[in-house]
Amino acid sequence: MHTLNRTAAVPVEAAPRVTRRTVVAAALGNGLEFFDFTVYSFFAALIGKLFFPASSDVGALMLSLATFGVGFVARPLGSVAIGAYADRAGRKPALVLTVALMALGTGIIGFAPTYAQIGIAAPLLIVIGRLLQGFSAGGEVGAATTLLMESGDAGRRGERVSWQMASQGGATLVGAFVALTLSRALSPEALHAWGWRVPFVLGLLIGPVGFYLRRHLDDTLPHAAAGAPRGRARIPWRQVVAGTLLVIGGTSTTYTIVFFLPSFLTLTVGMPASVSLLSGCAAGAVLLIGSPFAGRLADRVRRRKRLVGVTCVASAVLVLPAFYAMKMWPSVGTAVAVVIVLIGLMTLSSPAGFVMILDAFRPEVRAMSLGMIYALGVTIFGGFAQLIVGAMWRATGSFYAPAWYVLGCSAASLVGLALFAEASDVEGSR
Repeated sequence: MHTLNRTAAVPVEAAPRVTRRTVVAAALGNGLEFFDFTVYSFFAALIGKLFFPASSDVGALMLSLATFGVGFVARPLGSVAIGAYADRAGRKPALVLTVALMALGTGIIGFAPTYAQIGIAAPLLIVIGRLLQGFSAGGEVGAATTLLMESGDAGRRGERVSWQMASQGGATLVGAFVALTLSRALSPEALHAWGWRVPFVLGLLIGPVGFYLRRHLDDTLPHAAAGAPRGRARIPWRQVVAGTLLVIGGTSTTYTIVFFLPSFLTLTVGMPASVSLLSGCAAGAVLLIGSPFAGRLADRVRRRKRLVGVTCVASAVLVLPAFYAMKMWPSVGTAVAVVIVLIGLMTLSSPAGFVMILDAFRPEVRAMSLGMIYALGVTIFGGFAQLIVGAMWRATGSFYAPAWYVLGCSAASLVGLALFAEASDVEGSR
């Protein structure tokens, strides 16, 4: 199989010194996205009853989940618009914009009147809130991850980028803790009346903090790239396609194993509903604790492409035996162990994959290129994973339908990895 022409290393200007504030400011928006994702998923049934009129609770829930999916559809648009802004005006102004848009979307959801109060305008407000969140999230990943990669010592890029993944894990844990605490501390009436809004208000409060921290960041876009005409640096679209294939293995694993699997196991083998919360917490803990170590590993290995390939093959090999174990020994412990192993493999390779992709694009198109790659992978193979896997399960009746989906996506990632042209390291060390 022929690969693309190897991309030459891109000389960069001396990067500003990285500080803890830089890491916190860059990772905060991504964390807020996953916090909102967790609490919306937790309260989806309640939001459905309050905002989406339907003849049944199931119909209201489906409308609520469909509205949540609207945010994924908006991600590719945000990745292009905000990514182009980050590559033209700078990473800092783009990050200030994304945190403002995300906070606005969160605030709209948190303070929206219900259907009983304002009628059809209520679900429209939820849709607008989700569109704003999805649009900002689409630009957030490219701009924030690029800034982390370009800041500070080139020998610790993987470690800095890993905090994007760690922030997802931490936010998932915090979101699950807040949602669980509210559901247990409040009566059903209080939760229905106002309690479900509390997590969104808390998320909204993060906005001003992120806005302040990002306003005081040092930008990393080389001066030669800022304001450069678009024609000077063209996006290598074959690299974008290969990169999109590359990320869908990890994306499909996350959204299938963490968000679809618990409900699937409850329906098929009768596991208790608590498996959903415990699986989410296990995945969050693996990301939070494991990502910094994976980042350091990415900085030490000489061939990041090989590391990504090994973990991708391992996931493909283990996913069917993992589902066999859950079928033969159905328990919460077995499900949590499967989540830890498969999410652990995804975590191990993610920082290396991010740095490898970022290395392959020039600074003038780097944020938009990564943003598009991640947004397309997440939207198609993550956001629609539950719909696709559910359809596969209904069509075949097979308990292994989710495993085959993850296996197929892992195979596609291996194709993308083979096609992807890894750039020479800036220091010539790889």
